[in-house]
Amino acid sequence: MEQLEIKNLVIDYGIIRAIKGVSMKVPKGHIVAILGANGAGKTTLIKSVSGAVKVHSGKILLEGKEIQNKDPFKIAYEGVMQSPEGRMILNGLTVEENLLVGAYRIKHKTIQKEVDGQIVQEKISRKVYIDTLMQEVFEYFPILKDRRKQQASTLSGGEQQMLAIGRALMGDPEILLLDEPSLGLAPLIVQSIFKIIEKIKRRGKTILIVEQNAYQTLIIADYAYVLELGRVSMEGPANELLNNEELINAYLGQSN
Repeated sequence: MEQLEIKNLVIDYGIIRAIKGVSMKVPKGHIVAILGANGAGKTTLIKSVSGAVKVHSGKILLEGKEIQNKDPFKIAYEGVMQSPEGRMILNGLTVEENLLVGAYRIKHKTIQKEVDGQIVQEKISRKVYIDTLMQEVFEYFPILKDRRKQQASTLSGGEQQMLAIGRALMGDPEILLLDEPSLGLAPLIVQSIFKIIEKIKRRGKTILIVEQNAYQTLIIADYAYVLELGRVSMEGPANELLNNEELINAYLGQSN
């Protein structure tokens, strides 16, 4: 069973059919990319997974359980957290306060550990759990630690993108949704962001990413779907699509 599965999804905006029978699978621990040009339906699709966009028909299954058309906060409590397009940093709050907003679903946690050769359960308080998550975020993004007391609105674009991803990670997601994480960023910052996304995946997170930067995304992804006018026009292992010159030129733009 896939960790996340989309089956025959149809989404309408008024009289416009934005998503036209899309099906996708997202295995646990993988990075799956949704690629395509502006207007292809990428953001609409990922927003339907987080509950921000309602579905006309079809199913979205999380661990086999239907979540389509649930309230976004309920889907978040199921472990699906999104870093949205445009970052949506909360002005008036510090970096640290923005991160803590992402931890609203966190409760205490029970872990298993070995003591004197025996496996025992240990209960971690909410505060310790949140502190641990924040330290993990600071490992990914050291600049956020340096600026934790700074007003989030004063960060650069790249730093705000790091904060948006960090805020989603503060919810300790089962699945991390990333919507256009490279949008509007300088090439060197984009490379840094993608390296961090790859590191997050190596630590066991499942990631569904929407991106226009096809080349950088295919380098780190395991599998990719190409959307064209609300339909899947092509799919396959990312390394195969990365070497498909016809695909790069026709759908995804140049690779540099």
